[in-house]
Amino acid sequence: MFGRKKKVKKEMDRELLLHIKELKREWETLNTIIEQSIEPSDDGLNDLAVVKAKYFYLLREARFRGINALS
Repeated sequence: MFGRKKKVKKEMDRELLLHIKELKREWETLNTIIEQSIEPSDDGLNDLAVVKAKYFYLLREARFRGINALS
């Protein structure tokens, strides 16, 4: 019974780290596009803000769970 819970927790932690890495890549890509734009669109700036907020939310969740990329 407890072994199953540990497997599920490990799987969820692994997925959380995967999502964090994906969002970081997306944030960096959008940031590069915005920086290279002469006049960035409002949609682009909004997308960047949303991705940044999601990224930091997941980082806080990972900290709350006590996980990091090295574990």
